[in-house]
Amino acid sequence: MQGGHPPQVGRRAAATIYDIARETGVNASTVSRALNKPGRVNAKTEQRIREAAAALNFRTNPMARALHTGLTNTVGLVISDITNPVYFGIVRGAGRATAAEGYTLVLAESQESPELEAQTAQRLLASVDGLVLVGTRLTEGDIRTFAENKPVLVVNRVISGIPCIVPDVVPGIRNALDQLMDLGHRSIAYLSGPANSWMNTIRCDTIFCEALKRGMSVVEIGPGSLPTVEGGHSGLRRVRAAGVTAVVAYNDLMAIGLLTACQESDVSVPGELSIVGFDDIFGSAFTSPPLTTIRTPVDLAGEVAVRRIIEFVRGHHEVRGHHEPVPIELATQLISRGSTGRIARK
Repeated sequence: MQGGHPPQVGRRAAATIYDIARETGVNASTVSRALNKPGRVNAKTEQRIREAAAALNFRTNPMARALHTGLTNTVGLVISDITNPVYFGIVRGAGRATAAEGYTLVLAESQESPELEAQTAQRLLASVDGLVLVGTRLTEGDIRTFAENKPVLVVNRVISGIPCIVPDVVPGIRNALDQLMDLGHRSIAYLSGPANSWMNTIRCDTIFCEALKRGMSVVEIGPGSLPTVEGGHSGLRRVRAAGVTAVVAYNDLMAIGLLTACQESDVSVPGELSIVGFDDIFGSAFTSPPLTTIRTPVDLAGEVAVRRIIEFVRGHHEVRGHHEPVPIELATQLISRGSTGRIARK
């Protein structure tokens, strides 16, 4: 027996638009328009071309398409913390939208670092059609610079001239404070998130405004460094020193951390302290007691963000011009559970 490798079985060359053109008797340019820009050729011709493409097992080469159209059919999604469950729903909603639109989602994380986020966004912009920034820590100047290059949309932040999606925190906060008032609470604290978070500022300002309308005293504790379980856990000492009977935390992770610290320090929840979170992440209903929280429709935010950026991409390349984008606001609502209640009489 002679050595060496066994003979290679020849593989059939991938079909091209020229093969489809020969099969259907039309020009290659007509094939390209039918496959890449539906509706640009006669409906019967387009159907014949698509049937031939399927029969030949034709697959679009995204890199070749990009050379021809300047588009890659990909959307970049940059989130600030991949370990935060609040982003699970955003990613899921974004994934549904990209799949439905025939796009691919590219996911990246900034780890709450503005420097890393800027580097990541810069790299992604070279290969995607549009970029969605969620919980961004970038400056307005950086975001506007990126938007001059490719379509950019931000979630949880408002920047004039940039498409954006934000939760309307007012309904949820009003309901939360009304419930606390009904339970007898008159002094509350806001356990603050990152100082460079636009959403943290909005939540804090709204809580102060609505609390004062109700004659409630309110104090801000923070801002914190990271919106994590550890960040909430470390806030208990200052919460106790403030002498408040209820706390609204920047997010559910901080609320869960505070709840854990209370359990470790024999502080009864809600007997001695009521706790309200934000976002209604997976797991917030499984704490002991279950966490009262202000729900944000994160799945919808991710889905709407991607559909909006794809619309913008298509308009950017076909219409050449757009009007001032109006922020899309998604309503929040209070989800009442066991971490809020009346203060136990001693």
